[in-house]
Amino acid sequence: MTSTPTPAQRISPDIARSWLLVNASRPELFDAAIASQADAVVLDVEDSVAAAGKLKARENVVDFFRRGGEAWVRINGFGTAWWEGDLDALAGFPGMHGVMLAMVETSEHVQKTAEKLQPHQKVVAMIETARAMMLLDRIAQSRGTFRIAFGLGDFRRDTGIDDDQMALAYTRSQLTIASRAAGLPGPIDGPAVGATGGKLANSADNTQKFGMRGKLCLTPEQCPIVNEVLSPSHDDIEWASSFLADFEAGCNQIRSASDTPKLARSRRLLDLALAFGIDVPGKD
Repeated sequence: MTSTPTPAQRISPDIARSWLLVNASRPELFDAAIASQADAVVLDVEDSVAAAGKLKARENVVDFFRRGGEAWVRINGFGTAWWEGDLDALAGFPGMHGVMLAMVETSEHVQKTAEKLQPHQKVVAMIETARAMMLLDRIAQSRGTFRIAFGLGDFRRDTGIDDDQMALAYTRSQLTIASRAAGLPGPIDGPAVGATGGKLANSADNTQKFGMRGKLCLTPEQCPIVNEVLSPSHDDIEWASSFLADFEAGCNQIRSASDTPKLARSRRLLDLALAFGIDVPGKD
């Protein structure tokens, strides 16, 4: 009997919305995370694991991959006592899709990490300090960078900036602009710690407003809400379908200067909807 793939097995990481962080010192959580609605599961041997438990957490991840598991791993930052060991232990497993590299501050951090990975494995660079923001363009344009993620908690700790939409507006905008300029997928926003329901939906809506296309999640229960908010809405799909139908009825002719951006947006929305398994009128 063929099992239904989980989102983490079928959603391409360049459009993944929910990135579920799982404490790697708790292997009993791994299977539930993989079975959840997370687009990407990230086994965490970095921030959620105390120094004394990092080697054991790494062993748990190795055991998971040896059993045929598939996931991402958030590894310790370049220059720490664990960075090289994390890569040496994990890079050879085909089930490891890539790494989320903590505390990236220069393009070299990404490049050195990418050099130790297998060709199919990717690096998501976590921006968590003021220094990283000052060098953001170089980090985004590094050959090894696949996508950028916002380490919100550590960034606030480093800068003293409040957890407020307006206070963090510049930072979020810069992450999106740098990603776009470097030809990367939309950046991954930081998590809404402890948020559920409407509060989480509002946080994810804020993520979307700033052009960020993914969000870190801390529990499996956060993933469905994040996925819903970061997906094309019913209104989006209705508008895109209507515009394309009208455009095709007009023999695919550009009629005004606004048609070109509308055409691109409508196609992007419908492509995303199909990729996320959302029903699109007229599409099988």
